[in-house]
Amino acid sequence: MNPSISINDGQNTVPNRSLVNDRATCPQAQERTPGSETIRTFRTSLNTLGDGFVESIDSNTLVAIANNQPSQSGGQIEGEFIQVPVLEAPGHSRGGRFGWKNQHASLLSFSSDAYLNEQGVTNRLNPTDTTTVCKTTPDPEDTNGADGMADIDHFAIFMRATKAPPVDSVLLATNDAQTGQQLFSAIGCNICHVTSITTAPAGTVINGGAFVVPAALGNKIIHPFSDFLLHNVGTGDGIVQNGPADTANKMRTAPLWGVRTRDRLMHDGESLTRNEAILRHAGEATFVINNYRNLSTTQKNQLITFLNSL
Repeated sequence: MNPSISINDGQNTVPNRSLVNDRATCPQAQERTPGSETIRTFRTSLNTLGDGFVESIDSNTLVAIANNQPSQSGGQIEGEFIQVPVLEAPGHSRGGRFGWKNQHASLLSFSSDAYLNEQGVTNRLNPTDTTTVCKTTPDPEDTNGADGMADIDHFAIFMRATKAPPVDSVLLATNDAQTGQQLFSAIGCNICHVTSITTAPAGTVINGGAFVVPAALGNKIIHPFSDFLLHNVGTGDGIVQNGPADTANKMRTAPLWGVRTRDRLMHDGESLTRNEAILRHAGEATFVINNYRNLSTTQKNQLITFLNSL
């Protein structure tokens, strides 16, 4: 993990890479995974709708969820809460909640990371490109406009303004979906896929003092069906990002709001049906999956109908 990658026909090296971009603006800058690296995985893009509410969850709320999970699961489940740097507030950290490994705690940090690592655009929070090979523009490339804000600021504001994904209210009202929702809780899915969370009060200062929870996001009950914690459910990719070593095989609980719009599931997109995704769970989730296996075919279909309404 975190290998040095040769580019430009071996004339240049990019150190400490856990992410390999599969496209480049010129052939000399194209990265390729070294043959020595045996840990390889794809990751699907995350849904960012409603993430302003997620950012506005108090870290203590997530800690409380983690602390309650052992008693809810007979000691088998306990999510890991990690503190990560807030890029826009140097020297400050906060509970991670964004990214498959909870790499970020704020949407501005998340935005900055995406601009650099998904678009190759340097910015004030990530001001240096991975290489100077083929580079023709000065860093940072994303600079403030006439309004005093850069693109990463506008993108963070946009994400904060999005509504949470709506449910299919017609399907959710059916008897099958209602029964499926009861089964979802009865077999223990809701221990990690937490149904309801209340955001911090409006006026709460978060992100190391860089953001104040506005009235539109404060003290709101949301239904993300996630605890935003890291768990080992047997699907981990062995990659440590900015968490401790024990997070290598842990992934963030995927929020299920909006899952009805997705046809590739889990962090790697390898599960194509709801049933496949459920059955891939193991590790901490073993007893929950055993409960699922013990359901009748009708009950399984009812539970999946409920998921299809989210």
